[in-house]
Amino acid sequence: MPTVPYPTPSVHLRVPTDEDALAWHRVFDDPEVMEFHGGRSAEFSVYEELTARQRRHDAERGHCLWTVLDDAGEVLGFTGAQPWPHTSFGPVGETEIGWRLGRAAWGRGYATAAARTTLERVRDTGVREIVAMINARNERSLAVARRLGMRQAETYTIPVSEQAAYCFRLEL
Repeated sequence: MPTVPYPTPSVHLRVPTDEDALAWHRVFDDPEVMEFHGGRSAEFSVYEELTARQRRHDAERGHCLWTVLDDAGEVLGFTGAQPWPHTSFGPVGETEIGWRLGRAAWGRGYATAAARTTLERVRDTGVREIVAMINARNERSLAVARRLGMRQAETYTIPVSEQAAYCFRLEL
C-alpha cells in the first residue's frame, strides 16, 4: 500500500443531494470497490434510497453518511456515521462510522482525512462512542480504523457471506 503523504489532503463533506445518488452509483460501479459490500454494483435505486435516508439522519441526528468531495468539487464517495443498520448481528443500537471511496481516490489519504472530520462532527452531536464494522479481509479499511486510533473489540460473522468482520471502537 502506498504511503500517505502528509499533510493529508483537503476534503469537503456535505449532506448528500439527489444528484449525489447518481455520483455514488457512478464511483462505486466497480467490482473492486464493492468487494466487501456484496461484490457487485448496486442498482441506482439503492443509492436514491440511501441518500434520502442520509438526509433524514442528518436532520434528525446531526450526522449521516456525507458525500466526500475533493478541492475541485469532484465526488469521491462518502464517509460519516449512522445507526448500525442491522438488528440481527453486530453492534446493535450503536453509531457506526463508515467510508467508501471510488478507486481513483484510494491510497491518497482521503478516507482518513474524511473520517477524522466525521469524528469531530459526530463528537459535536454528543455521541460518546463510535464503532466501525470492517470485513476482516479489508486491509485498506482496517488501516484507516487503526489510523483513527480505534481499537479492535469484537469479531462477528457476517450472515450473508459468513465472513469474519471486526468491530472497532473509539470513545469520543
